[in-house]
Amino acid sequence: MDAPRRNAIIAFGSNLGDRAATIKQAANEVADLGGTVLLKLSPLYESAAVKPEGVDLDAPEYLNAVALISTDLPPEALLTELNGIEQDHGRERHERWGDRTLDLDIIWMDGVEMATEHLTIPHPRAFERSFVVVPWNDVQPNAVVPPHGEIAALAEKFSNELHRFEVSA
Repeated sequence: MDAPRRNAIIAFGSNLGDRAATIKQAANEVADLGGTVLLKLSPLYESAAVKPEGVDLDAPEYLNAVALISTDLPPEALLTELNGIEQDHGRERHERWGDRTLDLDIIWMDGVEMATEHLTIPHPRAFERSFVVVPWNDVQPNAVVPPHGEIAALAEKFSNELHRFEVSA
């Protein structure tokens, strides 16, 4: 039996290397996944690095974006594919929330609530993070995620915490 087609939100982050080019290439790679369509990619936003201890103003700033996709990949298979894209872009996992060339997270998937050792959907901290909520509002402004509420209302709360990143020609 085929897996159901679901919409999902994928968060992109990068604070090492050519951040904008990495996110653009990774978005193309997500779009190229079998059974997956990239419906919309948000603008890029720049934000301070967040570490387990809090905001780290000494770390390189992140560029972030969010993609709305439609996929028939089950959550675990999608995560495996995203981890492969991260590795292809030189992602190394030395410390929790460390600096990285690319970070891809499944934030939300329509109709899915799950918690395993490797994957929790909806993402447990996404709704506290401006760099997820604000670009999510760009791609899916009518989204409502219980118990967090309307994405538009959450984005309004965070709107002053980050700014759009303009890619120079």
